[in-house]
Amino acid sequence: MGGKQAPVSPRDRTRPNLLSIVCPAYNEEAGLADFHRAVRKAMIALDQPFEVVFVNDGSSDATLDMMRKLRARHPNTAIVDLSRNFGKEIALTAGLDAARGDAVVVIDADLQDPPELIGALIDGWREGYDVVYAQRRARNGESWLKKSTARLFYRLMRKAGPVGLPENVGDFRLMSRKAVDAVCALRERHRFMKGVFAWVGFPTKAVVYDRAPRAAGTSKWSYWKLWNLSIEGVTSSTLAPLKVSTYLGFTVAVTAFVLGVFFILKKLIYGDDVQGYSSLVVIVLFLGGVQLCVLGVIGEYLGRVFNETKNRPLYFVNDFARAESGEAGAGDAERSVA
Repeated sequence: MGGKQAPVSPRDRTRPNLLSIVCPAYNEEAGLADFHRAVRKAMIALDQPFEVVFVNDGSSDATLDMMRKLRARHPNTAIVDLSRNFGKEIALTAGLDAARGDAVVVIDADLQDPPELIGALIDGWREGYDVVYAQRRARNGESWLKKSTARLFYRLMRKAGPVGLPENVGDFRLMSRKAVDAVCALRERHRFMKGVFAWVGFPTKAVVYDRAPRAAGTSKWSYWKLWNLSIEGVTSSTLAPLKVSTYLGFTVAVTAFVLGVFFILKKLIYGDDVQGYSSLVVIVLFLGGVQLCVLGVIGEYLGRVFNETKNRPLYFVNDFARAESGEAGAGDAERSVA
């Protein structure tokens, strides 16, 4: 993640006592059963005690009903039903708040991130790392435009942000209890979780994998939503836009001063021939545009200050069903993966 990391010491356990698998979901009815089955299969192969923490982020389809059916058959499933759609970043926070494990995995329900990789994440945890993130080597099923804009965004965040964001890394990761508690202690309303994960620090390790296409359903991330998430990420993680506005304003002021001196000398030497209407209009419009852009940047930050000072809770829970067990016995395999 940038910078030199502190040395790590291997943990004296081969696996977490309980692994919480946090999955925020919004209208994921079509693929939720397949996701749960794949997670159980992976955990049984590892003989890893686990709980699945589903977060229903105000879904309008039968996602919540599917969660309840899965919990009825598999008691190691918890359900956090939010009162409305708060967005993925808040839903993910709600899942982390509810997770009980001494290690927590964050994963989406679309099966683009393979649950089979969790074993490699646990290996990194066993080596002593507090954050083990999955880094995409290939992003199958995504358009060239989405890949290109994502690459540009990560480069911008590495240069402008206080901490570097690793490229091609989403939310799919394992965190120790210490790292989860640190993330949950940060309660700002405007949340960009990838930035929060990076900001808390702790020793980190990357596990490289190939990302698969979505198994079922459709992506909820339009380009407009991705654009807004990018703005959220930049403004919640760095003051760089304000600094750029300052530098831009200073540059325009210096340029205007130089041009003013030039026009005064020109008038004294050559006289005034009443020309330059077009250039005057262009300059006025340019300066007006710069002022509006700078005011817009200031407004974005001011709006965030306004929302934070209201000090509202991040979310409200309509209903919460805690997981009743966390076992994944090998002898229970046939019943569990059904």
